[in-house]
Amino acid sequence: MKHRLLSTAFSLLLLTGAGASETVLFEQNFNALSSGPLPKEFLALAGEFGVAVDGSEHFLELPGSPLDTFGALFGPSNGDPGSLEARFFGTKQGRKFPTFGLSLRGAGGYRLQVSPGKGQLEIYKGDDALVGVPFTWQSGAWTWLRLSLSKKDGGWLVEGRAWSEGTSAPLEAQVLWAVAAEVTPGRGALWGSPYSGTLIRFDDIRWITR
Repeated sequence: MKHRLLSTAFSLLLLTGAGASETVLFEQNFNALSSGPLPKEFLALAGEFGVAVDGSEHFLELPGSPLDTFGALFGPSNGDPGSLEARFFGTKQGRKFPTFGLSLRGAGGYRLQVSPGKGQLEIYKGDDALVGVPFTWQSGAWTWLRLSLSKKDGGWLVEGRAWSEGTSAPLEAQVLWAVAAEVTPGRGALWGSPYSGTLIRFDDIRWITR
């Protein structure tokens, strides 16, 4: 059975009163989809993304080759404060590791990425790494990511959280980046780099604005 922790993950927002004016912009858990090509609400920037089924589990899957960085956009172009959350599965092979992440504000926007080869959870702007903190990734287990953008001091605050399936979402952001300027609107995106030569899976996407 699929582990649905979205209600737990987002309940923290409700407990603080932030859920009163939430709007769900995009949500997809792939449960109603059969194996096949990338659903129409996604736009592949590169990579052979497709829906896969394993028993009762349905998810988006990226094959383990070629070894490059691949992404898929989804949802509307939006510039409101909000949070994007999804879970990811990958495995290492020897000393080779995948990387994976999600982003807001388009392909060149702000990305939260797990980089197991570095042992870090990082925030990127496009392809440029901005800041990273130590993070221990578990090969062969699902990892949740949540990227949040909020207005702060005339600019924006980018916050990232990551946690393993079956554990609670961190109360405080693990990695932060302050932006002094306005941030342009854009779509959400998923990212994967199968540098280990093994597949990457994506599931339970939920994007809310406040």
